[in-house]
Amino acid sequence: MDLRPPSERVSPRAKRYWALRAAAGWIVVVALELVLGLTAWPWLGDALPVVLPVTVVAALAHVIVMPRWRFHVHRWESTDTAVYTQSGWFDQERRIAPLSRIQTVDTERGPLEQIFALATVTVTTASAAGPLKIHGLDADVAQELVDRLTKVAAAARDDAT
Repeated sequence: MDLRPPSERVSPRAKRYWALRAAAGWIVVVALELVLGLTAWPWLGDALPVVLPVTVVAALAHVIVMPRWRFHVHRWESTDTAVYTQSGWFDQERRIAPLSRIQTVDTERGPLEQIFALATVTVTTASAAGPLKIHGLDADVAQELVDRLTKVAAAARDDAT
């Protein structure tokens, strides 16, 4: 096992999902700026013509760039010996979980992920670094991966924990 880039990409729908989640957060920030600037904090109201456009530009840059960047970085792969992941966008991480160390395999699908037919697979091992998470998988691919890893982990003879 070597620490190499995994070969599989996440679902292309993950880009729209990540963009929508980011946009929702920025909408809250812009709404707060407007409410506070126009009512509660007069000093912010004076700065609103500067603060609001800066916020909107930052929001647009985040919503446009981040999903594409994450899609380019996020990778995963499952082989006969290990699960490989690569994630992040500024802070990027590559991890390997040997199949013999897998303790649990879970699928998670929040309401927004369900709309986009996506899922997150979590592979828990005995590692102190925590579980491996594969975000943005097609729901069907995630279910196939969970089924495969569950069978392989159950069939492992030696307990490496």
